[in-house]
Amino acid sequence: MANKKLFSSAASKSPKTDTYNQAGGRAYSLKSTHALAQLAATGCLTETFYARADTQLDNVLDLCRDTDPQFIAKTALYARKHGYMKDMPALLCAYLSTVDTDLLSQVFPQVINNGKMLRNFVQIMRSGVVGRKSLGSAPKRCVTDWLTNRDDDSLFRDSVGNDPSLKDVVKLVHPRPANKTREALYAYLLGRKHTKRNLPKIVKQYEAFKTSDTVQEVPNVPFQMLTSWDLDTSVWEAIIKNAGWHMIRMNLNTFERHGVFKDKKLVKMVVDKLRDEKLIKRSRVFPYQLLMAYTMYDGMHEVKEALQDAMEISVSNVPKIDGKVLIFPDVSGSMGSPVTGYRQGATSAVQCVDVAALVSSVFLHHNKSAEVYPFATKVHSPNMNPRDSIITNAQKLSKYLGGGTNCAAPLYHVNQQNIKADLCIMVSDNQSWVSLKHGGIQGWGGRMQGSYEGYPTDTMEQWKIFKRRNKKAKLVCLDVQPGTDTQAPENKSVLNVGGFSDAVFDIISEFYTGNLNVDHWVGLINDLEV
Repeated sequence: MANKKLFSSAASKSPKTDTYNQAGGRAYSLKSTHALAQLAATGCLTETFYARADTQLDNVLDLCRDTDPQFIAKTALYARKHGYMKDMPALLCAYLSTVDTDLLSQVFPQVINNGKMLRNFVQIMRSGVVGRKSLGSAPKRCVTDWLTNRDDDSLFRDSVGNDPSLKDVVKLVHPRPANKTREALYAYLLGRKHTKRNLPKIVKQYEAFKTSDTVQEVPNVPFQMLTSWDLDTSVWEAIIKNAGWHMIRMNLNTFERHGVFKDKKLVKMVVDKLRDEKLIKRSRVFPYQLLMAYTMYDGMHEVKEALQDAMEISVSNVPKIDGKVLIFPDVSGSMGSPVTGYRQGATSAVQCVDVAALVSSVFLHHNKSAEVYPFATKVHSPNMNPRDSIITNAQKLSKYLGGGTNCAAPLYHVNQQNIKADLCIMVSDNQSWVSLKHGGIQGWGGRMQGSYEGYPTDTMEQWKIFKRRNKKAKLVCLDVQPGTDTQAPENKSVLNVGGFSDAVFDIISEFYTGNLNVDHWVGLINDLEV
C-alpha cells in the first residue's frame, strides 16, 4: 500500500511558508497589493515594536513600485475615508505625483480634505522621499486649487500648525486671490501689508480679541490659537461652547483644570454632545480613541459615563453573527507598544493590546454566545461577562499583557477542547515566533533552525485541524501593526485585514456572509470609484 504520508492529496496539505516575519518566525508573504493595503490601513510611519519608521517607509515605496497606480490611488482613498489615516494616504498621493498626475488630480481633493492633510502632503513632497524635493507643476496646481476652493473661515482655522505652516504653503504656490477678501487674507497669513476692512469677519473677531483689554466675544477658532494667553474661566466657557466633538473629547482634562465643569449647565451640554449619535458618527472617531479618553480623564462621573455611552454608539454597527464566534486577542509583550507607534512628544497612551481587547469585548458585547481566548505563548482564561460594558471588559483583558507570541496557541487550545465555532477572529501583530512543539522557539534573536521552505506555520496546521471539525468555519486575522506577512494566507475561508477603525467590523461581517469578492479586502478596495 502506498505511503499515505508521502502521497496524501495536495488539497489536504497546508501551504508552505516563503519568508520570515520580523520576529524571525515562519510566515507567508502577502501579495504586493495586499501588503500595501495592510500598511496603508495600519501604518503611521513611526517606530513600532518590530519595525523602524524608515523601514516602513522603504517598504511602502517598494510596494508602490510593484503596484498599479490605479490601486495606489484607491488605497489612498480607502486609508483616508475608511481607515481615517493621515500620513499614509498623504504619502501615497505624493508617490502618485511621480507616476500619474491625472490620478493625483482626481483623488487629491478627496484624500487631502483638511489643513492637516495638506501640510502632511507638502511636508512629504519637500522631504524628497518620493524622488523630488519641489512640488512640480501638477502637485502645485492641486495645492493651489485646494486653497482656492477652501472657504475663508476654514482656511483661517487651517492656519494652526507648523512644519510647514499654512503660511509656508501659500508662499510656496503663490495662489491668485479671487477677490479682495481673499487677497487680504493671504497677505495677513504672510505677515504682509493688507487692508484690514477687507479681512474675513472671523479674522477681525480674532484680532479684536487679541488686542482688547476687556472681554470680547470669543472667536470660533481652534482653541490652540487662543491658549497662548492667560485666559480666565469665562473665556474657557466660551471656548467649550464653540468646541467641536473631537476637541471636547481630546481636552476634557484641560477644561476640568480651568474650572469649566463647575457650571452644571456646561456639564450637561458636554455630556449631551459626547453621547450625541449623529455627532459621533460624523466625527469618524476610532473606538480606541474613546477608550483613551475614558482612561485619561479623571473627573466627573457624568462625563465618564457619557464616554462609555459614546463607545457603545461608536461600535453599534458591529455585526451580530448568526453562529458561534471565537475571538483570539494577542496579549503578548509586543502588543504593549503604542498602537500608532512611538512619536517624540506625541506617543499614544493606547497600546495594541488595548485595541485587541476592545475588538474582543465589542464582539462579545454584540454576540452573547461568543467566547474570548487571549493568548501569548499559551491561552489565558478570563472571566468575561457580555453584560459588562465594553470599556470594563477591555480593561479586564489588557491586564494579561506579557510573554512571547504563538498565534497557533488559541486554535490548538480549542482543538484540544473540541470547541466548535463558525467564525474565529484573531487580533494580533502577526509576529508569531514560538512553536507549539515543546514550547520551542522558531525565531527571535536569530532565524529559526533550518529553512522556512517546506514547512507550514503552526497556525495553518491548527486551522486545518479546526476546519475538519467545522467545515464552514472562517478565520479573520486582524493586524493592528504594519506588516507584509501573515500566519495564515488567504483562501475562501481566511481573511487578512488591517486596521483599527470601526470599518473593519463591516468587512468582517461581509466576509463571514460571503459578500466579499474572491480577493476579499483587496477586492473591496478595488471596487472603490476614483
